[in-house]
Amino acid sequence: MPPHKTEPEATQASTNSDTSTLEASKQRTLAAYVKSLGLNQIQRHIFLCADQTQPKCCSKEISLESWKYLKKRLKELKLDQPKDVQASCIFRTKANCLRVCTSGPIMVVYPDGVWYHSATPEVIERIIQEHIIGNQVLEDYAFLVHPLPETFPTSVSDYQAMEAARTQPQ
Repeated sequence: MPPHKTEPEATQASTNSDTSTLEASKQRTLAAYVKSLGLNQIQRHIFLCADQTQPKCCSKEISLESWKYLKKRLKELKLDQPKDVQASCIFRTKANCLRVCTSGPIMVVYPDGVWYHSATPEVIERIIQEHIIGNQVLEDYAFLVHPLPETFPTSVSDYQAMEAARTQPQ
């Protein structure tokens, strides 16, 4: 016959069970949210410097106008939602600062790694039409092209191995 559990042991076992159930519920909720957002279908992710705490690259008003325009146009063109017929979607994130404190608003499109200056609504429309839809970099507004690497680590240990190999003297 197994030994009788003391009250603290029984309470701990109950707490562990409750925690496991709560964690499983959180994981299911998170998985459903990820699916509804289409995170696994992101083709590109646009970051726009907007609504800065201390505006430096442009006025807060200009950056917010650009942000509102970007959100509106991606929604109008249905580029911000995953669909059964559309295998990818475009995500956008408002960044407080992209650390390029001149010629703003600054916008960067990943994974392409294309950085744009002067991202006003007029320029954003061109970026959407020519870069996002047409796959052509706007040379007159792009000031840096630095794509993300094609090989991505699939675990923390893979990342550490990649970094070790990259930093090894040759």
